[in-house]
Amino acid sequence: MQEIIKAIEEASIEIKELIETGDTGKSEQENSTGDTQLKLDIASDEIIERIFKQIPTIKAIVSEEQEHIIHLNDDGEYLIAYDPLDGSSLVDVNLSVGSIYGIYKNEFNAQNIVASVYVVFGPRVEMVVAIDGVKMYRLKHGKFEFIQDIVLKQKGNLKAPGSTQSAWTPHHKQMVDDIFNDGYRLRYSGGMVPDLHQILLKGGGLFSYPGTTDRPKGKLRQLFEVFPFAFTYEQAGGGAIDGHQRILEIETTHIHDTSPCFFGSNEEIKRVLEVYKHHG
Repeated sequence: MQEIIKAIEEASIEIKELIETGDTGKSEQENSTGDTQLKLDIASDEIIERIFKQIPTIKAIVSEEQEHIIHLNDDGEYLIAYDPLDGSSLVDVNLSVGSIYGIYKNEFNAQNIVASVYVVFGPRVEMVVAIDGVKMYRLKHGKFEFIQDIVLKQKGNLKAPGSTQSAWTPHHKQMVDDIFNDGYRLRYSGGMVPDLHQILLKGGGLFSYPGTTDRPKGKLRQLFEVFPFAFTYEQAGGGAIDGHQRILEIETTHIHDTSPCFFGSNEEIKRVLEVYKHHG
């Protein structure tokens, strides 16, 4: 596992360079979920793949930017699903973006996730590792240094409401309104990584990306985004649900499956369960 974390550090230093100097334009390609890929997505993907290919403990990798699982080493122990540069369209307007890694054993599903790592590329580059608890590191002078442990409070005061509001169900809209009426603050950049990072560092709150009328299964992908953050939030003492059940108990039928998701401190998660139990 240490080897994998080292590899992620190495890839992140290269991606940081790429973000600062690279081309932010669109490519001619689409990824498997039909998003037009930015050149930064493709280049980040290539960096990570190249570095992971050198590590004998990795059995297979799958990227959000690719259609299929890539097998690396038959006797490897770990499987890694990653989103090379989440929110990459935000680079253009100089907002924070990130990379997300879910580390699995045996097969790619929620029950088999054993660790997660995400990296935030903002004014500073920070890496958050969830294995046994959650630890944050910061890039200083070319090296990642340990900064702090991350633990969520029981209740927070931030709300990051994702997806298209016009497609929200009435009960979801009502819940979001009620939360704001209770004094929660809006924090939403449109980048999953920085928004979830902010809630973790500020002690709690709620990030939601619900099922909507146009996308009943949500938009965020299980293996690359939803499961890794569910693991991180649980390790930090919070929760992660799809509205009805624990995210890490959801079935996966395809590597690019999506799921509605709510991440937060325990009070907020309880509140979502309460609202959603009356609405199938």
